[in-house]
Amino acid sequence: MRRGNVKRLPEAEFEIMKIVWESNPPITTGKIMEDIGIEKGWKIQTVVSLMNRLTERGFLSSEKKGKERYYYPTVEMDDYLSFETEYFMKLYHKRSFMNLVNTLYKSDSISDEDLDSLIKWVKEKGD
Repeated sequence: MRRGNVKRLPEAEFEIMKIVWESNPPITTGKIMEDIGIEKGWKIQTVVSLMNRLTERGFLSSEKKGKERYYYPTVEMDDYLSFETEYFMKLYHKRSFMNLVNTLYKSDSISDEDLDSLIKWVKEKGD
């Protein structure tokens, strides 16, 4: 799936995709239930429904082998995070990295170590 076709995911679907991306494909609904379904109080039908929605949206492909359905990611995590970051920057920070850093700095959400790492990163990119 090309990044231009990526759509924003609701939180529950994103939680499932994080498990999919962190696992070795294929993944089953049983694995999702083990990792987060029980903790979130989801029923198996909820997980199946969410997995079907992710398949319809093009984030997963699936194949049935015997009684089990296996799911494979079709969108890479880096592609999705890049899409979400661009959306966030456009919506909240007028596509300005400095606006973002300033907001983080003012809210004490960025540590001195993070700032030092950022300065080091900028210097390395400039070389």
